[in-house]
Amino acid sequence: MSAAPTAANPVVEVDTSLGKFKIELFADKAPITVKNFLGYVEDKFFDGTIFHRVIGKENAGNDFMIQGGGFEPGMKQKRTKAAIKNESSNGLSNLRGTIAMARTSDPDSATAQFFVNVGDNKFLDARGSAAGYAVFGRVTDGIEVVDKIKAVETGSQGSFENVPKKDVVIKSIRVVK
Repeated sequence: MSAAPTAANPVVEVDTSLGKFKIELFADKAPITVKNFLGYVEDKFFDGTIFHRVIGKENAGNDFMIQGGGFEPGMKQKRTKAAIKNESSNGLSNLRGTIAMARTSDPDSATAQFFVNVGDNKFLDARGSAAGYAVFGRVTDGIEVVDKIKAVETGSQGSFENVPKKDVVIKSIRVVK
């Protein structure tokens, strides 16, 4: 999914140990979520974190997602800011190449963790009064890097499943536009 970003929306570059990709953030459709994400970017919170959950075709039998933003190597969880309001009813769908907020069963529990959909995951969208997972951006450049991450070998680490056997480190996330 490579597309030109909209002029008004910010763009970030995610620099990982497997390469770089760019994400357009939909500030117009998910203002609370984008403000929260950019706050973590500004604080350099994501620097040195890992993609700690990877569920891709090669290792799980389906294309699902790559998740990061909350753990350092060794599955050491980072302390986050307060949770934000869920914006999953913004009309955006969890399609391949979109980025959404990870959360617990509480719809308003998202903090720093995010995931990139590596397949179409419409079942994660809001339905009626049921909250979904808030899409707040899309990969505009470097989807092949996302695909490299989804293809890494995974296993269990403690109580965690689908953890890359070799860390996929987020070196940095920076605003580039």
